[in-house]
Amino acid sequence: MRRLLRPLWFVIAVLFLVEEWLWRRLAAAIGRIVDALGLPRLRARLTAVIERLPPAAALLLFLVPGILLLPVKLLGLWLLAHGHWLGAVGTLLAAKVAGAGVTAFIFQATKPRLLQMAWFRWVYRQVTAILAWAHRQIDPLKARARAALEPLAARARAAWAGWRARPRGPLLRRLLRLRRRAQRS
Repeated sequence: MRRLLRPLWFVIAVLFLVEEWLWRRLAAAIGRIVDALGLPRLRARLTAVIERLPPAAALLLFLVPGILLLPVKLLGLWLLAHGHWLGAVGTLLAAKVAGAGVTAFIFQATKPRLLQMAWFRWVYRQVTAILAWAHRQIDPLKARARAALEPLAARARAAWAGWRARPRGPLLRRLLRLRRRAQRS
């Protein structure tokens, strides 16, 4: 039975690590978007307000993105039920990415308040332990895959270096020179 469940546990570990990867990347992306929109002061004000909130209010704030995206996810399911596969997948993926990004961004601000609640602290420790377990399952396989693919990657790098070193026409040389100048400044 254990041998039969091993692939299932592997898939669960991969899914958990993909979710973690999305969480980290999307939180950073939302932060950059907020900064690009010129809203760092708004971000600082929100953080200051969140720091004054009681833990229960911080939990409510943490749950808001999931609640607001529920109608969008239901729309995706409705599209799926009516045979609009592409629209359904697009809608569900967009809701997933937006929800994960905004929730991760809000979690960064609310984490100190949320961890004041004993049950949330316990859940957080469990999720952290599961992440560590997932890394223990997947990291050795990633290392083996990297080692197996390294010769191919080395050949690709060598081919790329050879292509870049070969003579080119005057227009391409001029464009590459402009590119190098732009990279230096």
